[in-house]
Amino acid sequence: MKAATFALRASAARDAGHDVLLIAVAAVVALTDVAGAQRGGGTPQGVRDVTVIEIAGVVAAGSTWTIAWQGTDNADGIVGTSDGGLLFAQEQPNRISKLDRNDHVSVFLDDTHGTGAVAIDAKGRVLAVERTCTDPGGQSDRCREPTVVGVLSPERKVLTDAFAGKPLGRLNDLVVDSKGGAYFTVGGAFYVSASGVVASLGENIRANGIMLSPDEKTLYVTNGATILAFEVQADGSTTNRRDFARLEAGGNGDGMAIDAGGRLYVTSAPGVQVFGPDGKYLGLIPTPRNAISVAFAGPNKQTLYVVGSGALGADGKEFITPQGVRNNAKTIYKLPMVARGFVGRAK
Repeated sequence: MKAATFALRASAARDAGHDVLLIAVAAVVALTDVAGAQRGGGTPQGVRDVTVIEIAGVVAAGSTWTIAWQGTDNADGIVGTSDGGLLFAQEQPNRISKLDRNDHVSVFLDDTHGTGAVAIDAKGRVLAVERTCTDPGGQSDRCREPTVVGVLSPERKVLTDAFAGKPLGRLNDLVVDSKGGAYFTVGGAFYVSASGVVASLGENIRANGIMLSPDEKTLYVTNGATILAFEVQADGSTTNRRDFARLEAGGNGDGMAIDAGGRLYVTSAPGVQVFGPDGKYLGLIPTPRNAISVAFAGPNKQTLYVVGSGALGADGKEFITPQGVRNNAKTIYKLPMVARGFVGRAK
């Protein structure tokens, strides 16, 4: 879900007055940036010792992260399931896997077209951003399959594969609403209605994570080191764009989750930064690895899950790859919480 450079490149490449243009060009440039960064070394930062400090109403002091899963074949875009499990996207193996409440893993869906993030709507449909063959470590120059925001289950359906007549590029994240539409990010931020109409949320947004408030009246979008908020209208369109909060513990925002009290949880390199519904910074939940994705799951949605970059190999040592080979190792951690995730929506 790393794509902080997309929107800057896209806004610099305007074409004939469109709000957000040349998405495909921006995606190619961003893919080059990501690939360059990840080819340079196969060694993640590794595990660090962290101490969880109390955040009132959110997490108790001394709570401990434990490993729910780790592997060398990626994990991203997590979402909780109604039975207390957790779905996670595995782009390179081309599947979505599931952890049950006891951390047993199984394949949930195969042939997922390089899914990078997952959502579940009110009808139980599994939606995803399908990155197809845009993986910077793959052979994207040999593939012409368009990237898609779509439904994977129970029936497969494309919601959109273009904006303003141009390909979407390498998609990042999504959240679904109760109207059958979805908000998604690909550098900028967009909305696709149930009928497939796509609208941009505006220019100059370096979007990655995206989240709706419990009442669906506010949409949150990461924008580098800040978080934007929008008012959501009855038709799904947005108005009143404003700065909602700043990541006071540092880093750029990636994935997001929300709890039953409307508090927002944002992943960043130091960990999960927590904000009140009014945008007030409440504190940092430090994570053992740089965190990229976050979700509430487990019994009563009272467990916080994060995906961290890197993992230990079978030998118990940090998994590394040769120079020039992308390292997709990830670890999923879980933490008992005082706060409870919002139960009115999977994500």
